[in-house]
Amino acid sequence: MKKIEALIPPGKLEEIKAALMKEGIRGMTLCELGDYDRHRRHVAFYRGLEYVVDILPRIKIEVIVEDEELRAVTDAIIGALRSGHLEDGQLTILPVEAVIRLRTGAHA
Repeated sequence: MKKIEALIPPGKLEEIKAALMKEGIRGMTLCELGDYDRHRRHVAFYRGLEYVVDILPRIKIEVIVEDEELRAVTDAIIGALRSGHLEDGQLTILPVEAVIRLRTGAHA
């Protein structure tokens, strides 16, 4: 099994959900977070005061898939995200040794 972590812009969430549902993925974990990148910072103004924007809003999606599903699911995520811009996001793929459902004690 593999765990796919995707850091995405908040505006892409619906596209990712649709792409994952098309691949048969019905569950995912979501977390809102901030992504710090000193290279993508810019100056903004609020009520006449200048401030630096260097923490961008992101959503982290986590999905656990079987090894056979990995390629199809990652291709679906990449297809939904890739636009060629710096803000497209990032995928990380990690090995998973076991998944245990606490309610039933079932191992996957």
